[in-house]
Amino acid sequence: MSTWYSIEVFDGATSASVWAEAYRDALMETAVTSGASDWSWHRHTWGVVFEVAFADEQAWEDYANLPVVRAALDAVPDPLTGLIVYRGRGGSSGSPFPRKPRPLVGSGSAALPLPWIMSSDDLPALTPLTLPLAIPVAAGA
Repeated sequence: MSTWYSIEVFDGATSASVWAEAYRDALMETAVTSGASDWSWHRHTWGVVFEVAFADEQAWEDYANLPVVRAALDAVPDPLTGLIVYRGRGGSSGSPFPRKPRPLVGSGSAALPLPWIMSSDDLPALTPLTLPLAIPVAAGA
């Protein structure tokens, strides 16, 4: 059974898609000649993900330590925070369907604090509404 590894490249001074266009062929060719059984590229709004599957961890380490791969990883658009390399599939590889929000416990109701005991002096003074006794009608209506 093969194990997936991911290389996530985030946008930086330039777009990660430009980086992918420059290094895609070299990374894929090197992966195939190093024994990769599968690979895929994913574009996202924040960058790109290169996923590659190897038979074992040693094959991945041999691939990751090749000069061609090191040169590609050194050339990412944001060298400080724009690169994540890890085991497993990356990006949005979770469930293909969005998670539904859980229902609220108790239908979203919560106990409200009881009102304070108020005297009539605490209530604002109410004035009666003054309504016009006759509603004017426009002429010709």
